[in-house]
Amino acid sequence: MEHRGAAAIVPLLDRNNIVLVRQYRYAIASDLLEIPAGTLERGESPYECAKRELEEETGYRCGELEKMLECYVAPGYSMEKIHFFLARRLVRAQMRTEEDEQIKIEVMPIVSALEKIRSGEIQDAKTVCALYRALDLIGS
Repeated sequence: MEHRGAAAIVPLLDRNNIVLVRQYRYAIASDLLEIPAGTLERGESPYECAKRELEEETGYRCGELEKMLECYVAPGYSMEKIHFFLARRLVRAQMRTEEDEQIKIEVMPIVSALEKIRSGEIQDAKTVCALYRALDLIGS
């Protein structure tokens, strides 16, 4: 399967708190708690996609955007690569979700998000991967 790729963002409000999105996912007919993310538009860089998706899904802009890693999502059947970023120095902006998106933001300490991974409340693979990598970068 061909795919343009995606960008995913761990929005860091301060040293301890992150912004997550609770989003209805039609494929599983349920809400998931995840980091904001989205598909690259034609000709768009992963960096620009990350900035755009952060604002659209959370209503925040960032003053600093650091690339954390990139990886293939499911190379057994797709060429999709996801680019992960850590966003810092957040400022409020305008949330601009798409028509088919049902998103609510949730702010919590990163340690609480890690506990939600351990308890099974966070089940989104990109979010699990990104939060552990972010923890490496920001410390505990």
